[in-house]
Amino acid sequence: MSGFAADREPGIPLDNRKEECSGTGSGCTEENSKHDSAAYLGNEIKSRAVVKYSAAPPPASYALLQEKTDLKLPPANWLRENPQLGSAGTTILGSSSKSKPFSSFGMAYDFIDCIGDDVDVVSDSENIKKLLKIPYSKSHVSMAVHRVGRTLLLDELDIQELFMRSSQTGDWTWLKEFYQRLIDQKWQRKKKSKEHWYQKAILSKFLYYSINGDGAAESVPDNLNEGEEENGAEGFSPSWPTTFTSTPPDPEESHGHKQENASVDSSFALGHVTSVQNVQEQNLLTLFDEGENSQGLKNDFVRNIMWTFEDIHMLVGSNMPIFGGGRYPAVSLRLRDNNKPINILTGIDYWLDNLMCNVPELVMCFHVNGIVEKYEMIKTEDIPHLENSTFSTRVVKDIAQNVLSFLKSNCTKEGHTYWLFKASGSDIVKLYDLTTLCEEAEEEKYQNPFTLPVAVLLYKVASNLILKARQNRKHYGTIRTLLLNCIKLLDQERHPQIIASAHYMLSELFQLDEPLEEDGEESLRGGGSEDSYSEEDEDLTEDSDENGSFANCSRPQDDSKAVAVIRSVGELSVPEKYKSTHLIRPNCAFPISQDKEERCRHVLSYVLKGLKAVDGSIKKESDLPAADPNIPIPLQYEDRSAMGACAAEKGISLPIERACPVQKDQKHPTRSGMIPGSWQHRMKLQLFLKASKAYYVLSDAATNLLKYGRALRYIKLSLQCYDAYCSVSGTLHPHVLQFHSQCLSLCGDIQLMLAQNASNRAAYLEEYSYQTKDDQEILHSLHRECSCQAFNMATDLAMDPEYQLFVSTKCYEAAYELLVSEVLKDQAPDQLAQVRKRLGNIRNEMGVYYMNQAAAMQTENEGALALDGFAPFVHFPLSNCVSPSHPLEKKSVSTAEQELWKKSFSFFEKGMQDFEAIRDNTNTALLLCNTGRLMRICAQAHCAVSADQCRGEFSPEEALYYNKAIDYYTRAMKSLVSRETHPAVWDSVNWELSTTYFTLATLLQDYAPLSRKAQEQIEREVTDAMMKSLKYCDLHTESARQPLYQYRAATIHHRLASMYHSCFRNQVGDEHLRKQHRSLAELHYSRAVSLFISLKDAPCELLRALLERVAFAEFTMAGQSSCVAKLKSLTAALEIMTDTRYAFQLIDKELQEEQTEPDGPDQAEPERSLDVASGSASGLNLEEVKKLIGVFEPSFSFLLLQVIKLMATTKRKSSKMDEELLKRYKSVYSKLLRAEKSAPLHTQVRLYMELLQELTTQTDSSNPGASS
Repeated sequence: MSGFAADREPGIPLDNRKEECSGTGSGCTEENSKHDSAAYLGNEIKSRAVVKYSAAPPPASYALLQEKTDLKLPPANWLRENPQLGSAGTTILGSSSKSKPFSSFGMAYDFIDCIGDDVDVVSDSENIKKLLKIPYSKSHVSMAVHRVGRTLLLDELDIQELFMRSSQTGDWTWLKEFYQRLIDQKWQRKKKSKEHWYQKAILSKFLYYSINGDGAAESVPDNLNEGEEENGAEGFSPSWPTTFTSTPPDPEESHGHKQENASVDSSFALGHVTSVQNVQEQNLLTLFDEGENSQGLKNDFVRNIMWTFEDIHMLVGSNMPIFGGGRYPAVSLRLRDNNKPINILTGIDYWLDNLMCNVPELVMCFHVNGIVEKYEMIKTEDIPHLENSTFSTRVVKDIAQNVLSFLKSNCTKEGHTYWLFKASGSDIVKLYDLTTLCEEAEEEKYQNPFTLPVAVLLYKVASNLILKARQNRKHYGTIRTLLLNCIKLLDQERHPQIIASAHYMLSELFQLDEPLEEDGEESLRGGGSEDSYSEEDEDLTEDSDENGSFANCSRPQDDSKAVAVIRSVGELSVPEKYKSTHLIRPNCAFPISQDKEERCRHVLSYVLKGLKAVDGSIKKESDLPAADPNIPIPLQYEDRSAMGACAAEKGISLPIERACPVQKDQKHPTRSGMIPGSWQHRMKLQLFLKASKAYYVLSDAATNLLKYGRALRYIKLSLQCYDAYCSVSGTLHPHVLQFHSQCLSLCGDIQLMLAQNASNRAAYLEEYSYQTKDDQEILHSLHRECSCQAFNMATDLAMDPEYQLFVSTKCYEAAYELLVSEVLKDQAPDQLAQVRKRLGNIRNEMGVYYMNQAAAMQTENEGALALDGFAPFVHFPLSNCVSPSHPLEKKSVSTAEQELWKKSFSFFEKGMQDFEAIRDNTNTALLLCNTGRLMRICAQAHCAVSADQCRGEFSPEEALYYNKAIDYYTRAMKSLVSRETHPAVWDSVNWELSTTYFTLATLLQDYAPLSRKAQEQIEREVTDAMMKSLKYCDLHTESARQPLYQYRAATIHHRLASMYHSCFRNQVGDEHLRKQHRSLAELHYSRAVSLFISLKDAPCELLRALLERVAFAEFTMAGQSSCVAKLKSLTAALEIMTDTRYAFQLIDKELQEEQTEPDGPDQAEPERSLDVASGSASGLNLEEVKKLIGVFEPSFSFLLLQVIKLMATTKRKSSKMDEELLKRYKSVYSKLLRAEKSAPLHTQVRLYMELLQELTTQTDSSNPGASS
């Protein structure tokens, strides 16, 4: 046998097994002990019941009472608490006890997953039966209706008891006046008849007899009269709450002591949805621990059943006793007076009870004047066919569908309390919106006793949905609607905790760290009111005139206040009289924006409202200084260029101290008066952290937009929020510290960008100084907890780039120290690698900054360009550098310059360690390359100067630093392994290495240290350095540097040829060595000429190389004695001279371009202009051309004269060809002698071109490379 339970706690949750049974004419049940799921399929309707929860023990068999048993006499156990009857055992109300005013909310709280989408109705079974009996009954109906999503919550609204309370408290007087004016003008409390209480007592005694058949009956005590019975019944009637209009007890006083030693759990520090749920559950517990039973918010039903009636899903609560055992595993017991036939209302009542509880049979006990006569067993499907109680189950189904459609179509606003009312004897059913009527009556909305339970239910449903929202963002609009309606219902002064939590949950809806998915936008962007639900069935509008529009249907003139009216209860029996609109789904708009700033602004607005709710609930505000939220708090900036390094170091060390994990035992109130562990304390932690994250995202977005002033302002606000969080929190969770590391890293990025973009400082200052009103108010809330000054040094807008780089370095170092601390060790390897990379980069930037400072100081002191022609370095990729040709004044290296070198070298070394730690070979190579550049600057500073301020010999210090530079460049090449690793970096390092070798060789050759080394040793070193430089000249890979490599290779061959030429001229004695030098000189001259010709833009260099080659041939001829040999050498030299025609063609072309565009832009390549040591210049050097022509003309004249003399004096017989050749030589020589020396340059060039063309013996005289 199953009975009632006074308390739900000892209940036994049953497995929600769902087993469908079907049949016609008979019910289906499971095994005796468990009948949690079954289906009833009669001839006309479908029913299915699933027990969600049951507090009843296993059903026990009932006792058959003997005939003539007098039920007027109480059994020995009457009114004693019995686990099988539960609450029925302590009252005389039995199974028909009145519903508590908030019974549906108690069920909704327990089965929150079902609310809003899966269930259509939540109510007491008695209310469901009362609604379905409306067309058959003349009794009054008064119910409160609330909507949450697609779920309706129905509760009995005892208007009589409500007005009795109103006469005592003065509340709801407007409703009483409204009721008396429009509904019942002569209202007075109606007392129940003596017959009513007599029948209740008989039923109660019958139930006790049925569980104790062996007990002897005792006579009724004389002092128990009917009046006392009635009073007893009144004592157990539901009492309306009396505390909704009073201020709730201070949570700090009631719960502060319990949570005194509580620390912020890790879930709170994270701010994730899971933690939100924990916060909400704990908050709700503290809200409703006290007075819970008196408020009627507890689920006191013996069983909660998910009942599906046709297509209507209902969560119902039932206290009907169920008996079982033997032949009948589950039956319900009923007591009937044999003199009174069963009417249709009783039949429907019995039938619905059995359907809801899945009871297949009913046992009826008949009595006459309390004397038992007989029992009768009735199957559930036979109840509709009983004599005098015949009804159509199909009609009952139509009534259920019409009532639900009517309510769902008109109860459209969440948070509103609707009143469904039918007066006794009336056929008209009216629906009123009590919330709107209350507002019209100009009374406080908080007088509505349903306000708080509805708000809490909306809050709990939203809390449950937010967990699902991570997987399905279609819930976002619903969650937002629920929370906004919850906030509308509550007064911030009375319920700050729920309001603060709701605002925090609203802020959680906006994903700050993830882009919104395109596939979810369409469903989320739908329009709709934020507190109502729209119709999706277009047929409803089309047929509204035929079926009657609920808003405009005919009604009495005095009924204008009703939302909707059912003109006659008979309409409810008409199939589909009211369209089935219970498939309506909420179409809630959720503000979606791809703009991160807009999303963050939404988050911050909700955070601010939450902070205001929390701050408003904290007392002891008189101790705080008054602050005007309309006055902005200035974000200070100052020029730190004059600040000493020690002071800056001290200021910047603060972020590192604050970044360390804090372990405090907070026992004292915070600065604002919060008690650690209180709900205010926990909520502020969440809100501070959320605000910090929102400002971080804003800062990151501004950084991507290159708005660095705005970015610095946002990261300052983010760190101020974090500072306030630290001041309130006793323990910092690892995830909070990890987020703080991200903030510090971003702050470092911004300071670095500000240092690199100093030209826009005025615009950045304007962005940095701007503040919104929300930002100001959030700052004021932060200042209630701390001064928020801990990170000022890291987030101030300084004027000094060096200081900004220094701040950036310290921010990265602090972020790194956090990630390698014991708390976060090995928890974020990817983030650690990123911070280590940033740390390596900023150290490279610092190294480059000090290196450029040293180069600038050196240039300033020497008054000339740097020896290696360094361009100021700012960021990767490295710039190209080559050697200049101008000597420098040498001054002693200053201490300041040496300190800059040391600083630069130290930062480069640390940066290399950072990149090596994360195995970033590319950046390691770049830092090695920069270190090599620093060594070249050091070498330049150590050049020797003679007494007359001329460049002296190549010094050992220069050689030392150049060799160190070569070592670093070589290491960089080894770090990259191959060009495929990173072609751009490989090419850059390759160029720098070639440049360094070339510079070293050039200085050795031009300023040979003959005082320290022998000529031969210097020649070997020059040759070795030149050949190594030539080795790294990539002549085959097509790139922007290919012409530069070709020019350098040609210059190297030219220099080597000149050196061997000089050796050949000066070498005496060793004929073998002379031949070797001659051969090498010829080889390098030939390659130099070939490369210069291929360049097509180096005519001067080509002309010089050819003239030197001619001079080499002339020197060779001077050592010859045979006329034939001399003639042969002169002819060869003359052929070389004819090759100069191509050089003159290039010069003529340049001169023509200069004449047509005298003011044209400089066409020379920038990188070529830097390579001063190689002899290249931008544009055509006219002075150089004139000098070369001054060498060309006499050399050409000398060769022609010598050839003519030798050919004229030769003794062998001349051939006809020789005679013509001699004639041609004479003609050319004659023209050359008659040429005007003062003619314009372009005229001279064209004359030489014509003369050289005339000497050309080949048919294709325009091919200059044929004889080279």
